[in-house]
Amino acid sequence: MKLKVLEEKKNKMVFELKGESHTFCNALKQELWNDKHVKIAGYNIAHPLIGVPKFIVETDGNESSKKALIDAAKRIKNVSDKFKTAFLKGIK
Repeated sequence: MKLKVLEEKKNKMVFELKGESHTFCNALKQELWNDKHVKIAGYNIAHPLIGVPKFIVETDGNESSKKALIDAAKRIKNVSDKFKTAFLKGIK
């Protein structure tokens, strides 16, 4: 995954996620919506085969968009780690 920031302000960030698809983008969008300071979180893939996901995150200003994004990524990692642990216990 390669993140390319296209626009960054305190409460708004627009970026591309090269190498990602709907799978990760949907998870990130959902996790961002769990943040009470996030007002807008969404993405678009202009072309289904060759398009690069373009994401927008906007907060209410009480938290930076960058912090909201970092926190959401950390929560996704924690959930993934828990799933991996539970899965590995289940197949033994």
